[in-house]
Amino acid sequence: MKTLLAFAAALAGFIAGPAAAKEAADLIVRDATLIDVAGGQAVPHRSIAVKGDTIVAVGAPGEIDRSYAAARSIDAHGRFVMPGLWDMHVHFGGGPELIGENKALLPVYVAYGITAVRDCAADISDAVLLWRDQVAKGALLGPTIFTSGPKLEGYKPIWKGTIEVGTPAEVDAALDRLQNEMRVDFVKITDNTLKPDIFLYALKAAKARGLKTSAHIPYALTIWQAADAGLGSIEHLDYLIKAGSRDEAAISADYAAGRISYGDASAKLVEGFDPARAKAAYRRFAAQGLYVTPTLNMTRILAYLDRDDHSHDEALALIGPGLRKTYEWRVERAAKATPEEVARRHAKYELTASLMPLVEEAGLQILAGTDAGYLNSFNYPGQGLHDELARYVEAGLTPAQALRSAVVTGPAFLGQSARYGALAPGKAADILVLDANPLSDIAATRAIRAVVVKGRAYDRTALDTLLADARSAASR
Repeated sequence: MKTLLAFAAALAGFIAGPAAAKEAADLIVRDATLIDVAGGQAVPHRSIAVKGDTIVAVGAPGEIDRSYAAARSIDAHGRFVMPGLWDMHVHFGGGPELIGENKALLPVYVAYGITAVRDCAADISDAVLLWRDQVAKGALLGPTIFTSGPKLEGYKPIWKGTIEVGTPAEVDAALDRLQNEMRVDFVKITDNTLKPDIFLYALKAAKARGLKTSAHIPYALTIWQAADAGLGSIEHLDYLIKAGSRDEAAISADYAAGRISYGDASAKLVEGFDPARAKAAYRRFAAQGLYVTPTLNMTRILAYLDRDDHSHDEALALIGPGLRKTYEWRVERAAKATPEEVARRHAKYELTASLMPLVEEAGLQILAGTDAGYLNSFNYPGQGLHDELARYVEAGLTPAQALRSAVVTGPAFLGQSARYGALAPGKAADILVLDANPLSDIAATRAIRAVVVKGRAYDRTALDTLLADARSAASR
């Protein structure tokens, strides 16, 4: 009888075959509700297997456990997972003496769940380019960095660290340097002293090279002219007031001719704003593939410096003394404003915020970005993006729409959608584990239980340590 049973067992083993060997993984995030940001859906009971810096599988917990074995796991039962957040407008700068203070902010971004940033030019580009490469190799903890390098400007601008151009030949030489030597991820162009015709030439020349562009719009030009020249993204939502103004062309012409000041032009554009005209313009821009980075929270901070006290902001403790010193410039400028100018600032912010639903309805792609960094007072690296998303919802977007601007559109703009923007096999292992559902309440993005960046997991204790280290460094 024993012989017969042994034979039967052996036969069953032969038919079933040997037990399948589990595939090795480095990390498994177990049994969470997965946030499909692009689809605006919450998918319960999903586990994620990670190998190196890449997601290799997503599936039901039992399925993943049968197929993968990992040395480390995160129990995410009852919690929510989503891709890491992208801040599409930051600045590292303040001069060579502040390189260390800027570098100390890289782990702060990670602690706040920001796993990628778009550096929109400043005056320490050589350091930023080095950090970009070190982060990519895993030699430096920080968010993935996409950078413009130094921006293009006219002669003798107020901004430091720019490439000054005033002729087509100088633009071509600058683009050669940016593209071939620095290998920038996009080109930033601003309007402080750059001549309008050179601004348009720079847009066209960059587009011809296959380079994405990001810009402030000169008041001497219409938004139409910039969009038609190939602009990729408008930085700062308030520029879109121009496209909705009934008198945009005439105001631009008056400003170009020196007949009105920048402040007067801005006030006239606000006074002449027409929502119907704006909707039509935004639909056209959307069809052209234009993006906009609102930096709405920064706009609000500056608009209300007259009444908001930031001296007790907890996040100030994360900012080094040199960077805090750069905040004084905007504070002092705001303090010199007349009551009429203060009222204009308030009115312009309220109008700017009201554009958010119009932009979304038109299909114009929104890039969540903060403008955080040096100079921009009380707009804090890391925390600032959560504040930015809250402003979007306050202005009329749904949490799902706000999330999309911080997860999906950034990779799309930079041509990185194959690697980022979702939690799926083949995507980057940049993952947030949250205590609450961000599709229900955008404040849930702040309730971070763990961050996985490039496959490396940091639990809440480790994240708190990163913040404690940053406070210690900033206090020296």
